[in-house]
Amino acid sequence: YSDNDDPSAFYPAKTRRVTALMARSPGSHQLALNSTIKQLCDHHLLPNCENYRLHVSAALEIGPGAREQILHREEDPFNYFALPRPNMVIASMWALSDFKKENGATLLVPGSHRWEAERKATADEIKVAEMPKGSVMVWLGGTLHAAGANVSNEWRYGIILSYSLGWLRQEENQALDVPPHIAKDFSQELRDLTSY
Repeated sequence: YSDNDDPSAFYPAKTRRVTALMARSPGSHQLALNSTIKQLCDHHLLPNCENYRLHVSAALEIGPGAREQILHREEDPFNYFALPRPNMVIASMWALSDFKKENGATLLVPGSHRWEAERKATADEIKVAEMPKGSVMVWLGGTLHAAGANVSNEWRYGIILSYSLGWLRQEENQALDVPPHIAKDFSQELRDLTSY
């Protein structure tokens, strides 16, 4: 967390992130294994791999005064594929508080997973994903998105869990994030998802 913001930095100031949730939060396991999200991963990812893995697990807090994040795609690190890319990542955002425009709800650009690289989003194409606490939003990893600006006096809390093709290098190396003495107590399904 920092009050000093660099407008060109990927992560805005006045935000906090905690990664490696599978090791830190047993309550996150149920979210990671959600059956509806698993069906979406099966449908969108399995045509391009034999299995998929947990890509990112992080708790995110957007504080009052945080600027809007830079629009990006979860698949941007895999730039050896030209846009539009095949489906490589599925992302989910779990709302731990109400997501409102004023407190920095996630911004999405529907349909941008099909765009060529030179196409830029116009203001009217960027949608605010407002949702009540307890909701989950799921998007394809090629979709432009960002955390919104928090112009309120409240913190916005969420958990991002994303999944990627098994043959890609995951953004979080789960086998390093989750020590063996913790992983031994995981279900087989969660061990598979975290590369054990």
